[in-house]
Amino acid sequence: MQFKDYYDTLGVEATAGEAEIKTAYRRLARKYHPDVSKEAGAEERFKAVNEAYEVLRDKDKRAEYDQLRAQGYRPGEEFRPPPGFGGGGFGGGGFRYEQDFGGGGGFSDFFESLFGGGRGPGRQQAPQGDVRAKLAISLEQAYTGGKQRITVDGRTLEVNVPAGIAPGQVIRLAGQGHRGGPRPTDLLLEIDYRPHAQFEVDGRNVLCTLPLAPWQAALGATLSVPTLGGAVELRIPPDSDTGRKLRLRGRGLPGKPAAGDQIVELEVRAPKATTDAQKALYQQMADAFDFDPRKA
Repeated sequence: MQFKDYYDTLGVEATAGEAEIKTAYRRLARKYHPDVSKEAGAEERFKAVNEAYEVLRDKDKRAEYDQLRAQGYRPGEEFRPPPGFGGGGFGGGGFRYEQDFGGGGGFSDFFESLFGGGRGPGRQQAPQGDVRAKLAISLEQAYTGGKQRITVDGRTLEVNVPAGIAPGQVIRLAGQGHRGGPRPTDLLLEIDYRPHAQFEVDGRNVLCTLPLAPWQAALGATLSVPTLGGAVELRIPPDSDTGRKLRLRGRGLPGKPAAGDQIVELEVRAPKATTDAQKALYQQMADAFDFDPRKA
C-alpha cells in the first residue's frame, strides 16, 4: 500500500492548529461533496478529505501519525507499518464497519493498517470484565436511528442505534464480549459522531453555514437549506449580513423533552468579476454606495 500525507490532502502545513485544520476540512468537504460536486473523481477526493480529517482532528491519532511521518515517508511511497505500531484507533476493538452511513465510503487500507484492528485503547476491558469499544456513526444515523452491522472477531453483529443518541452514551450488547471463561461478558459500545461536511453539533442543536450572494443578503430571498431530515425552505430577511443566525426550530437532533434546533449562520460571498460588464457593475455599486465596511 502507499503512504498517505494527510496534511497534503487538506492543504495545510504540519504545524497547522485545530482551527486551521477544521477550516480546511470544511472548505474541501463542501467542494467535493458527492451531492454537490460534478468534478471527476470528486467522490474519491471527498473520501480522502474525510480520512485525513479523522486522523488530524484527533490528538492521539495525529501524534501517532506525526511520529510515523517523521521517519521520512513521502506520499505514494510503498509503506508497511512498523511492527507494533498503533495505539488508538477509530472504531477499534477489531471492528470493521461494513457500511459508512452518509460518509461516502470507508477508510483506506493505509488508515486501517495504522488505526484499525484490535490494538491499544480502542478496545479495552472494563472493570467487570466487559469489553469496551467505540462505535462511530454519522449524524444522519444519530438523527434517524436504525441498525448498523459490525464485525467483531469474525462475528457479524447488528447494533440497534436509537434516534438521538449522543456522543459518550453506551450501547450494551449482552454476551458479545469475551466468549471464553466461565461466562460470556458484554460488549459496551461508546458512541462517537463522525465529522460531517455540512453540519456541526452543539448539544442537540445542529449548526451549519449558508452561503449567500450579496443581492440575496441585501434584498432577501427564500432558499433551500439542507437539514438532517431533508431540505427545507428558509426565508432570508432583507439587509442580512455575514454572521447573522437564523433558527429552524425542531430541526436538530431528537431528544427529550424536545428536539434541538438547527442554527443557520449566513455567510455573504462576493462573486469574482471576470468580464468588463461585471466589473462595470461593481464600479456602479462603488459609486452608488457611500460604504466603508471597516467603519460599518
